[in-house]
Order: sequence, then structure tokens, then C-alpha cells
Amino acid sequence: QVQPVESGGGLVQPGGSLRLSCAASGFIFLVKAMGWYRQAPGKQRELVAGITNGGITNYADSVKGRFTISRDNGKNTMYLQMNNLKPEDTAVYYCNTVDLRYSWGQGTQVTVSS
Repeated sequence: QVQPVESGGGLVQPGGSLRLSCAASGFIFLVKAMGWYRQAPGKQRELVAGITNGGITNYADSVKGRFTISRDNGKNTMYLQMNNLKPEDTAVYYCNTVDLRYSWGQGTQVTVSS
């Protein structure tokens, strides 16, 4: 099964920044709206940002104004720029289409802690 590959996570202090990348193969990426999801320990996976294949974006209220989603269709890659990170942003971050066409990848761990 085709899985996206997420990267770019790490340990960062509150107020810091990280840029996540998602490499996804196939025609699905080019035609589908994509999203960044996250799952914190003991919580359900949630959609935090989405982007259509034409570049229209939307964000969960919890990240609006701090996170920016973007995509490069020529490289089959999507990004999530995360600024002013907070401890509550700590989670494993995943990418997928908004209708979950891919199998879930391994994700990338983001830990925000002093």
C-alpha cells in the first residue's frame, strides 16, 4: 500500500519553529486535497490543516495564525511551517488526503518542551 513519508519533526522549545515535509507518490497527490493530521498521546487523530490541489487552505482554530500549509505539486511534496509552537502541539504528525486515500505513514514526532 502506498504511504506518504513524513519528516522534519524534532524537539523544540516553546515559541520555536519547525518545518515538516510530506512526500507522497502517485496521481492521488496531484488531484486530491491534502491534510496534515496529528495525534497526541491518549487523543484521537485530528486534522490541523488542509490544502486543495489549487492551493486553498484551511486550519483548525488551535493552529490558525501559527501554522502555514503549502504544497509543491511538481515535487509531490507538502509542507507545514509551524511557528510559535506550544507544548500542546506535541504530537505525532501525519499527512494524508482529506478523504484518507493513502495508508497512514510512520509520522514524524514533534515535541515542544523546555
